[in-house]
Amino acid sequence: MKKTLISFFLSLPLMLSAQVSEFRPGIVAEGVNYVLPRTGVRADITVYKTTYTPGEFARYAERYMHLKGVPAETQTSYSINTINIYQYGEPDTLKYYTIKLKDKSIAPLAQLTPEGFLVAINTNVPVVSPQQPAPIETHHKLDAQRYFTSEILAASSTSKMAELVAQEIMDIRESKNSIRRGQIESMPKDGASLKILLDELDLQETALLQLFVGYTDTVSHTESCSVMPEADIDKAIFFRFSKKLGLLDDDDLAGEPYYISLRDQHTVPLPTEAEMKKRKINGIVYNMPSMANVLIFNAQSTIYDKDLPFPQFGTIDVLAPTLFGKEATTTVTLNPETGSLLKIGKGM
Repeated sequence: MKKTLISFFLSLPLMLSAQVSEFRPGIVAEGVNYVLPRTGVRADITVYKTTYTPGEFARYAERYMHLKGVPAETQTSYSINTINIYQYGEPDTLKYYTIKLKDKSIAPLAQLTPEGFLVAINTNVPVVSPQQPAPIETHHKLDAQRYFTSEILAASSTSKMAELVAQEIMDIRESKNSIRRGQIESMPKDGASLKILLDELDLQETALLQLFVGYTDTVSHTESCSVMPEADIDKAIFFRFSKKLGLLDDDDLAGEPYYISLRDQHTVPLPTEAEMKKRKINGIVYNMPSMANVLIFNAQSTIYDKDLPFPQFGTIDVLAPTLFGKEATTTVTLNPETGSLLKIGKGM
């Protein structure tokens, strides 16, 4: 939902009728057009891509550093960090309405979103969109060559260079142990200086050790998938995920399926066809959603299980025009995702 709002001053009392011509949200000659939403479910899935890059001396890790099982090939893996579930609204093509203008009346404020959803009358409300998390990048490669000694640089072979780097790492570790034991000349005079010295030695050791054990970088990205239900959903594939490939299309069998089920709880009594024919659309029309259980899961666990409102499973109701007469300044706020009534009160 975009944050930008469109406000219009209207005349009252309010008379509404179904919009037959092409829908144009906002103020028109006949009055003010608005639309009620139908509601879907959207998931923002944040995935971490982790890439391991082997060190230049990976094949010598066991010989000179006594490290076993160090990978010698680049490895990439994916993991799901977060799944944020929320609702969103889109215009319901069967629920276009017009607020008719009439002379000799007060001028209230009607607030619409850019999509044409009515969200407030005689008041102003913020409409905040869900924000996807910012991408994260962590890079851990260090410049090991800046710590090379002249002897390392003069080595005649990769094997010899790896041997000398390993010896340099051992020397650094010995120096750190000597400092901690207070066994070196010119010991730092204060704790802050000691920490700076040890931190620098740690950095040197880590940079040189990367030549054997490699390093790992992580990058995150967020993708969305959504569903707009028209009826109950029974274990439909919502998205697929692979630890080797990341997020995949729902028909890509290389990924593990994540399912969505949605079941109307019938919390709102629906009017009969005869009652609908007798109903007069004369006032502010709003949605009365029915609650539906939303279940998102995979083969191992349940990811999300919650009852949410869906107007396409419910009905509509009307606020009478008398609430907005010359002597009344009724305030109304509606939910932009569902079109339901949030609050009705008396203005100043």
